[in-house]
Amino acid sequence: MDSVDINCDMGESFGNFKIGNDEAIFPHITSCNIACGIHAGDPYHIEKTINLALEHDVQIGAHPGYPDLQGFGRRVIPIAQEELSSFIKYQVSALQGMVASAGGKLAYVKPHGALYNEIANNRVVAETVYRAIKKIDPKLKIMGLAGSHVEEILDTVGMDYIPEAFADRRYEADGKLRSRSLPLAVIDDASFAAQQVVSITQQGKTTTLDGIDVMLSAKSFCIHGDNPAAVDILKAIETLLAQNQIDKKHF
Repeated sequence: MDSVDINCDMGESFGNFKIGNDEAIFPHITSCNIACGIHAGDPYHIEKTINLALEHDVQIGAHPGYPDLQGFGRRVIPIAQEELSSFIKYQVSALQGMVASAGGKLAYVKPHGALYNEIANNRVVAETVYRAIKKIDPKLKIMGLAGSHVEEILDTVGMDYIPEAFADRRYEADGKLRSRSLPLAVIDDASFAAQQVVSITQQGKTTTLDGIDVMLSAKSFCIHGDNPAAVDILKAIETLLAQNQIDKKHF
C-alpha cells in the first residue's frame, strides 16, 4: 500500500494576530512545520503549537525563514551568508530546545517561504542553510522541493532528504512552484488539491495551467496553514486517500 505524509505550516500566530486554524488542522495532518519566531510566531504560540502536536502525535519540524515579519517571510532578504547561517542556527536550536522541554523531539527542518524557494534555485544559499542545520544536529532530516537540486546538495552535505510536493499550489513546467504574484498560484478548490496529491502519489505527475505534465516524486505533501480552505482541503485529501487505499503516516 502506498503511504504519504501530510504536513502543514503551523504556529504562525503572534501577539494579538491569529494566523491559520491550528486546532482544527491538527487532527488531519501527520507532520507540522512550526514557525520559529522570525517570519511569524512568538514564544507563547510556538509552545502552544508544540503541545498540540504532541497531543495529536504529529511529527514536529522547524520552519525557519528570512527575518521578514512584515512580509511573512515571503520576500528574499539580501543578507550575507554568514549572517544567514546565524539566523538559521538561532531558529532551529530555539525550536529544538522548546520541543525537548515539552518531552518531544525535533525530527526535521523545512525552510519557509522565500527562503525555501531561494534554496531550490541558489546552491550557495542551500549549502549555507544546510550546513548551519547540520551543525545544530546532523540527524535532522531536511524537507525540500521535489525535483529540485536539493537532493544532490544534501547528498554532498550528508543529510537525509524528504522530497515535498504541494497540495494547494500550482506548478510551472520546470517543476517549480507558480509564483504567488501570479493569478491562480494558490489552490483553494479542495477536490482539485486532493486529486493533485493522489496523482503525484500514484502517477508521479501533476498538470500545469497550460496543460503540461510535470513529473514529481514526493514523500510529503504540504497544505499551508494560512490557506482559508486548509481544513476543507485536508478532509478532501483524507477521503480520496482512503478511496485509493493510500495510507497517511509520517516519514
